[in-house]
Amino acid sequence: MRIARVGPAGQEQVVAAGSDGIWHLIEGDDADLALRTALDRPALDDLPVIEQVDRFGPPLGRIGKIVCIGLNYRDHAAETKAEIPGEPIVFLKTPDTVVGPDDEVLIPRKSTKTDWEVELAVVIGREARYLDSPEQALDHVLGYAVSNDVSEREFQIERGGQWDKGKNCETFNPFGPWLLTADEVADPQQLGLRLWVNGKQWQNGTTADMIFGVAHLVWYLSQFMVLRPGDVINTGTPAGVALGQPDKPYLRAGDVVELEIDGLGKQRQTFGAA
Repeated sequence: MRIARVGPAGQEQVVAAGSDGIWHLIEGDDADLALRTALDRPALDDLPVIEQVDRFGPPLGRIGKIVCIGLNYRDHAAETKAEIPGEPIVFLKTPDTVVGPDDEVLIPRKSTKTDWEVELAVVIGREARYLDSPEQALDHVLGYAVSNDVSEREFQIERGGQWDKGKNCETFNPFGPWLLTADEVADPQQLGLRLWVNGKQWQNGTTADMIFGVAHLVWYLSQFMVLRPGDVINTGTPAGVALGQPDKPYLRAGDVVELEIDGLGKQRQTFGAA
């Protein structure tokens, strides 16, 4: 099932795509309850139809935490001249970085190195605590979505401390347009990821190139933290980021970034100045 939240920012309503691909409204004042209602319904065709979608918001209304994985693609590690990590590199993004897939993204003040990262986002649907093995992990996944892990490389790398300063600027996590439930994804390690800036393609990768796959990540993280329904894992980005290019073509106000993942939809953001 495809689930989304549509409408003006802060006033989104939960919708789901029926068998005909048309969006149907899941009524209810509480977004989480509406989401559960959508998942539990055997059919949507008797619900009101959304004739026009003017804006997709993030597909989740209440995100618990966003756990991000760095250097998780072999080609991305190579382009940045980094060693292949022996264990997943973990950092956090705050949920208030999340915006809709086509919302404006703000380049921070004094930023000269704002970068893009198309990523597969994993949404947790069932609590995962000290899982015994990766084989158990996918049973705890609700679904998948597109994420842009926007990053400011100077803040991240050159300003001391952890990566968080370059990852948590406002609007730095466009998310969506929809959540595709896990039963619709035959193999999360066989998805293509692509990204363009101003019409020029920079990223064209596959989740098959992940160093640590989705199942391993869910299992691994459960050894250090409790993963709860509504948590999101950004699983890393393939080669093609600005940081890895000889001329470092970082983003500027007015640039347009488009990205997509097989079966999960497309995003399009115009970047502006904070």
